[in-house]
Amino acid sequence: MSSRPADRPPAADPVLRIDKLLWYLRFARNRVMARKLAEQGYVRMNGRRIERGHVKVRQGDILTIPQGKDVHVVRIIALPERRSSALQAQSCYEILQTGN
Repeated sequence: MSSRPADRPPAADPVLRIDKLLWYLRFARNRVMARKLAEQGYVRMNGRRIERGHVKVRQGDILTIPQGKDVHVVRIIALPERRSSALQAQSCYEILQTGN
């Protein structure tokens, strides 16, 4: 039996904080580095500059992520539940563009 009242709609699409997502998908080595990457303003989501680690990411969002001299543009296919192997992390996004 559900504890949700009948007049309340079901939960919206699943979301994940961008700092956690960057760490889970292995664009950052640890959560602190992921938060700093998000807060520096270099990451973009759907063309908009991100300056907070708590910004929510949904399936289908497009992220532009700098990494060293390269810039990766990826579409989020699925939100991971935890940090796992690189192969599993890569299955959660589609690379749209990479390079300078």
